[in-house]
Amino acid sequence: MNALRLFLVSSALTAFSPSLLAQKASAATNITLNIGGSTLNATLTDSATTRAFLSLLPLTLTLENHGGTEKITYLPRKLSTTGAPAGSTPTAGTIAYYTPWGNLALFYKEFSYSAGLIVLGKLGSGLEILRQPGKVKVTITQRQ
Repeated sequence: MNALRLFLVSSALTAFSPSLLAQKASAATNITLNIGGSTLNATLTDSATTRAFLSLLPLTLTLENHGGTEKITYLPRKLSTTGAPAGSTPTAGTIAYYTPWGNLALFYKEFSYSAGLIVLGKLGSGLEILRQPGKVKVTITQRQ
């Protein structure tokens, strides 16, 4: 019984240890998007889909408007969706992968729940560059 208590207390302390919390915080990955001379920074979450996306970087792609809420571009290959939720509700700044089409979506306006939409991360400030009409080139790189 005492061994069990010691194990439970030890496990609880480990779960809240600063080093473990730091490891979880560092699981997020930062990327940079260069669009027409402007730079957007983003933080990605850690997931199988995000790791598959990161394996493609650096990428230069063409973004196009879609639905008045987002810019989209098609990726060179489909990404893993292992462990991904069935869908999500994007907000302004959401970076997502849309499973049915295999495209990357950068939302500049919020949108309703979409089945097959997997959130990869969040863009920081500067979303106005995404609102410009027409197609734009984007270069996406991982920040160290």
